[in-house]
This record gives sequence, C-alpha cells and structure tokens, in this order.
Amino acid sequence: MSAETFWSALALVLVIEGILPFVSPGGWRRGFGQLMQLRDGQLRFFGLCSILLGLFLLWVLA
Repeated sequence: MSAETFWSALALVLVIEGILPFVSPGGWRRGFGQLMQLRDGQLRFFGLCSILLGLFLLWVLA
C-alpha cells in the first residue's frame, strides 16, 4: 500500500464520518449520547465488529 492510498483512505473516512453530523446534528447528538451509555464491553464488541467488517470488505474488494 502506498502512502497516497493510505491518505486517500483516511480522507474518505473523514468525509464519511462527517456526513451525519452535517446532515442531522440533533440525531447525531442523540446517537452519540446513547453510545456514551454503553458499557466498555459493548463498545469493544461494536469496535471489533467494525474492524472485522472492514477487513472482510478489503479482502473481498482487493
């Protein structure tokens, strides 16, 4: 993976992450508030699922 690919991927993540707070700041705030109420184990589970889904998509698309 080249540095250009890495920075492009990082830029795309930032764009995608910024869409919801831009389009619906109230909904984003409510969702974030619900995330803050989750236990550490629940957050880790969702983080692990996100990592595995991302790795699977990279494997399928590569």
